[in-house]
Amino acid sequence: MSSTALSALGPAVALLETSSIARGIEATDSMMKRANVDLLMTTIVPRGKYLVMIGGAVADVEAALRAGIETAGDTVVDEFLIQNAHPQLPPAIKGRVKVDEVEAVGLIETKEIASAIYAGDAAVKAAHVTLIEARNQPGAKGLVVVTGDVAAVRAAVAAGVATIRKPGMLIAEVVIPRAHEALAKTLTT
Repeated sequence: MSSTALSALGPAVALLETSSIARGIEATDSMMKRANVDLLMTTIVPRGKYLVMIGGAVADVEAALRAGIETAGDTVVDEFLIQNAHPQLPPAIKGRVKVDEVEAVGLIETKEIASAIYAGDAAVKAAHVTLIEARNQPGAKGLVVVTGDVAAVRAAVAAGVATIRKPGMLIAEVVIPRAHEALAKTLTT
């Protein structure tokens, strides 16, 4: 398992999630050979799944993602391409982002990780919120956490949920209008 720093190396970011570690590694090789992209992250997650994230110019990232999907075949669990990833997304993928104050809290829980990351990008683009996290959780579920004023959090959660394409992928969507101080601390540490 390896991980390289996420960065804003290009205007596009793509993620491929596979149910096979070996096929995921093979797909990563195909992706890197197909186009001039940067390998932003690879990781093995619980239940034997594999994630690979790449970045670069839109056309290159599209070509590389197609190669990865072809190689991974029926082991593809989920995938996405974001042409202009929001600057808050990479830190939220790496870990919880520290915030000074938690107002309303919005949560989007997904069955798989890729859907959560995609939803997190859409949420932070839709409203003036802070993206606390958009990443994998125990059991290989995905979780998005945002904070801001109540109306903005509601709009962000709705926008994130609207991006979830596969039936059955959304587990829960929650908006807590005023999070208790103790809860707020657990979400940001």
